[in-house]
Amino acid sequence: MPKLKTRKAAAKRFRATGSGKILHRQTNRNHLLQHKGATRKNRLAHFALVNERDEENVRLMLPYL
Repeated sequence: MPKLKTRKAAAKRFRATGSGKILHRQTNRNHLLQHKGATRKNRLAHFALVNERDEENVRLMLPYL
């Protein structure tokens, strides 16, 4: 069997926890931050779990995650 290729774009955006769940960065923390409150920016700074419906697609893109 040949090796499976990792989608490099996905590899830059997702990471796995110790228990095997997949995390992603949250949106809305890139620019236009001056009008967003500190509480909102702090909340968006944390990683979030990938939705269970999207997890299968992410795992296909990252076969060795």
